[in-house]
Amino acid sequence: MQSKIDVLHTKINTSATALSTQTSKNSKSIHGVLDAVGWNLVIVSAVMLLLAFLGFVFSIFGLQFLVSILVLVAWILVAGTFILCGIFLLIHNVVGDACLAMDEWVDHPHAHTSLDDILPCVDVATAAESMQRSKQVTFQLVNLVNQVIGNISNSDFPPTLAPLYYNQSGPPAPPLCNPYLPDMSNRTCLPGEVDFNNASKVWKGYVCQTARVGGSEVCTTVGRITPSIYYQMTAAANVSHGLYYYGPFLAQLADCTFVRETFAALASNNCPGLDLYSEQIFVGLVILSAAVMFSSSFWMVYARERRHRRYNKQLSGRERLPLDF
Repeated sequence: MQSKIDVLHTKINTSATALSTQTSKNSKSIHGVLDAVGWNLVIVSAVMLLLAFLGFVFSIFGLQFLVSILVLVAWILVAGTFILCGIFLLIHNVVGDACLAMDEWVDHPHAHTSLDDILPCVDVATAAESMQRSKQVTFQLVNLVNQVIGNISNSDFPPTLAPLYYNQSGPPAPPLCNPYLPDMSNRTCLPGEVDFNNASKVWKGYVCQTARVGGSEVCTTVGRITPSIYYQMTAAANVSHGLYYYGPFLAQLADCTFVRETFAALASNNCPGLDLYSEQIFVGLVILSAAVMFSSSFWMVYARERRHRRYNKQLSGRERLPLDF
């Protein structure tokens, strides 16, 4: 059994390492891209607003040279904004594809999908084996503890008939509830048995004070369990408790059942919003680019019109000057 557990431990560790490495790498890549795009979006939006304000002011005052510079800068930024539009269109498509891939992965657990390459999982047989081993170890540990309680701690044989007699006395200690039957099916606790949650607390009331006699612990007060036996019993109960409560979760994590449930929640709760917001950002960038593009054209037209008006005024003033003279 120990050899089988070691082999299974190696399999699960290998799978966990691969899963952790791949997910960490993917997470860093995704965060890096989103952070870069987010900062670029904020900077471009701020520059666009500033550019629109300055272009409006310069065109009002007829500063043709500054307007020309702003128009040049605006067209460069418009080109950059259209590039951002393409990036967000790509993000929008990637979000849609990722959500579709998660749906396929959840709906077809045994089929080879695109997510299998980036999120490897343990096969179902290995996960089932890990669950079976955890049940067997729990069953055997609880049986061992109960054998100690029934055959040694609660034994009233005199010293001449029981080599493990250590002057135990008093009410018998309750056995530990075994959650499994010999066929590893679930078992209901019987009255008088203690479960994993309160075993250490209940057994502590049956611990006796001891003294060393011939190198062995001997009870000097009423009690069924010596401190050293108590510590070993509670240690075994704690291991059994961990295997019983966390074994099913670890098995689900190993065969990606837990991940499938998470992906199902993401697909239903988060994917619609991601798809909608990425599309809105794309549309907003297109509108912003078009608005700045048309604004830059209007700046030139307005500044040119003001210059023509000023020139026509000056020309008409010169034409009237000789007549007035």
